[in-house]
Amino acid sequence: MQINFADNVFLTGFMGSGKTTYGAKLARALHRPFIDLDQYIEKKEKISISSIFENFGEAAFRKIEQSCLRELLDKEKKTVIALGGGTICFGDNLEKIKQSGCLIFIDTPAITLAQRLENSKIKRPLLKNKTGEELVKFINEKLAERTKFYEQADIKISGINLTPHRLEHAISEYWK
Repeated sequence: MQINFADNVFLTGFMGSGKTTYGAKLARALHRPFIDLDQYIEKKEKISISSIFENFGEAAFRKIEQSCLRELLDKEKKTVIALGGGTICFGDNLEKIKQSGCLIFIDTPAITLAQRLENSKIKRPLLKNKTGEELVKFINEKLAERTKFYEQADIKISGINLTPHRLEHAISEYWK
C-alpha cells in the first residue's frame, strides 16, 4: 500500500533500538508532533509500565496498550509515534497501524541491543535483571518471536549508526 505524507509515521523495533530517541529527532526534522506510546500510557494511566507489568501482568498491559493505541490512531494525524517493542505483535495492532501510516522497523543486532540495555537507566519489566549472555539469549529469543511482525514494516532500516537524516531519506524514498 502506498501512503502519502499526510499519514502518521510509526517506529517499531526491539527495546533499546532507539525508537524514542530517533522518533523525537525525526519529528523535529519533519516538523511533526511526536508521541511515545509507552509515555502516553504512563501519563494516561498514571502508573509506570513497570508497575503495570508487576501488579497486573503482561496481558493486562497489552490490553491497556491496545486501547491507548486505538485512541492515538483515532485522533492523531501527521504524527511520529514510537511504539512499544511488542506493540505490533498483539491483536490487530499491526493491521491498524499500517492502515494509519508508514511503519518503520529499526533493525538492531541483539548484541548491540544488549549493550544499550545494560547501560540504560530505564527499568525494563521484561528484562528482570538479565545481564551478559543471559540478556543476549533473551533478546535473541524475543527477536525470533517478533521477526515475522517486524518484517512486515513498510521500511526496514539498520539501527547501527542511524541518523535522523537517514530516516528522513528512507521515508522520502518510500513516499516517492
